[in-house]
Amino acid sequence: MADFEELYKKYYPIVFRFTLSFCRDPVLAEEITQETFVKALEHLERFDGRCQLYVWLCQIAKNTYYSHLRKQRRLVSEDAEHFELTCDPEEKALDKDMAHRIYALLDSLPEPYQEVFSLRVFGELPFSQIGAIYGKTDSWARLIYYRAKKQIKEDLDE
Repeated sequence: MADFEELYKKYYPIVFRFTLSFCRDPVLAEEITQETFVKALEHLERFDGRCQLYVWLCQIAKNTYYSHLRKQRRLVSEDAEHFELTCDPEEKALDKDMAHRIYALLDSLPEPYQEVFSLRVFGELPFSQIGAIYGKTDSWARLIYYRAKKQIKEDLDE
């Protein structure tokens, strides 16, 4: 257990910053990071050493965050009928429509395009870190990001 404490102290800041880059909410990032380390402790025997430990932890954090998002989407869709308009309805409809189109296009992209694009745009991660997460080069991450961005732009122009 003392070894895990050392790992926690060493990697907590890295995983927290990684998670914060996704969600932009320090409280949620802390919650996801804590949950990440709980999952890592429960499944430490699954770590096979093929990648660096922080990469494995970041993968757990990313999956935990995506699970959180899926739960939130369900809650939002269930409560959509209770939504109140708080600004100009036309502006809100246009912004909401564009955001919905972009997210729908992003969701329609196959992996790894969807995730690499999200890591770069929403997570603001450098290509070198994105490549490391996948065990690939930063050139690979650049190429995947470029292709995803190109596909989204093409689909928006249609």
